[in-house]
Amino acid sequence: MKGLILSGGKGTRLLPLTYRRAKQLIPVANEPVLFRVIRAIRDAGITDIGIVIGDTGAEIREAVGDGSRWGVKITYIEQSAPAGLAHAVKESLHFLGDERFVMFLGDNVIQGGISPLIQQFANSNWNSQIVLKRVPNPQQFGVAELNGDGSIKRLVEKPKNPPSDLALVGIYMFDHHIREAVHAIRPSFRGELEITDAIQWLVEHGYAVHPYVHEGWWIDTGKMADMLSANDHVLEELVPRVEGTIDEASKIDPRVTVEKGAQIINSTVRGPTIIGENTQIVNSYIGPFTSIYHNVIVENSEIEHTIVLEHCRIINVGTRIQDSLIGRNAYITQSDRKPKSINLNLGDYSQIDLV
Repeated sequence: MKGLILSGGKGTRLLPLTYRRAKQLIPVANEPVLFRVIRAIRDAGITDIGIVIGDTGAEIREAVGDGSRWGVKITYIEQSAPAGLAHAVKESLHFLGDERFVMFLGDNVIQGGISPLIQQFANSNWNSQIVLKRVPNPQQFGVAELNGDGSIKRLVEKPKNPPSDLALVGIYMFDHHIREAVHAIRPSFRGELEITDAIQWLVEHGYAVHPYVHEGWWIDTGKMADMLSANDHVLEELVPRVEGTIDEASKIDPRVTVEKGAQIINSTVRGPTIIGENTQIVNSYIGPFTSIYHNVIVENSEIEHTIVLEHCRIINVGTRIQDSLIGRNAYITQSDRKPKSINLNLGDYSQIDLV
């Protein structure tokens, strides 16, 4: 089998973080989501992986490289336009050939990996397998309606009146018959070639499409709240390790990961939390469910339930920062000057909540 990761898209729901960065490269528990997807496919025994890229392709190429760090071979596929998931498959057919493949959206995070699913599909006569998850807001996803025997009755993309609460979660497996489907369908009302329409075509033409309902957690990391939720789940799965240094004045929870080169000085860190490489935590409090990436300085400040990206400086902030996502190279500080005021230098689409 081959792997196909869809890593295009502009990530508009994560602006301003994605103004100059691919959304798939934003880290969860200090690992870019795209890297986690590559590992999941590799761990399922698939080493030949294509990555579909768009406007952020150059950054993804630079970050991922040839895949050798994961023991896989990466082929980049430039999508000519963001015209839907089935369009991405259509433009990847030269890479896929007639082999079976798994397609994984590069900004999705799922509990437990996909190895059992790949094994199940590989040992079956199914033409396709789709992963479903019950969600409270199915109108925002592709939705599957099942027959009484559990087989697929129909699929519909982002319906106003969903026929069920079973959403397609962005993991699909196909054999070569998907080639016929993506050529047969027509653009939807959104002007895109929908993967739901391609799967529906398979169903209507008598091909075996097996639905698998995932019982664990799954998150589409499209919005800030989703990123924080994914970070929470992944932090709870981490096996803690300490590779940096912690001085005697600091108090560290056993669920804290301290990566190499990091320094914890006269601080309290409660887990699950991860402190990135060459990051300094000085005279500060870092609360649970916080991921602080590489080369960050936190001094005389408090942070909780937050993702902090690389090269940030958070110094002398008297109010606890929480439930936040702080982008690269941000500088946050607070002075004692009178009269008190707020000075802001913000990029496009920034959001500040003062409480």
